[in-house]
Amino acid sequence: MPNDASAQNQPVTTSSSRARTDSQLVRDVRRAFTRTTGLNSASIHVQARHGVVTLTGSVPQRSQIQRAGNAARSVRGVRSVTNRLTVRTRHSSGQ
Repeated sequence: MPNDASAQNQPVTTSSSRARTDSQLVRDVRRAFTRTTGLNSASIHVQARHGVVTLTGSVPQRSQIQRAGNAARSVRGVRSVTNRLTVRTRHSSGQ
């Protein structure tokens, strides 16, 4: 019987990583952002495709770019992160 218990524990871990959909990854990355101190994620857009997460948008400070990337990488199921965040300048004059 101990073999049955061991067999049950292994597939749960493996299947939970594989079973994550792109929308679940996006949700989990956003949750990771809310738990990250010093990160204003209001203007960060998150996309996921087959475990590859892409961050676009802007943050108020340069240090937040790295914080966002690290938070996204920490999410289980994320295979890689493409960080395309930019720093939002106070003088946002386009017109």
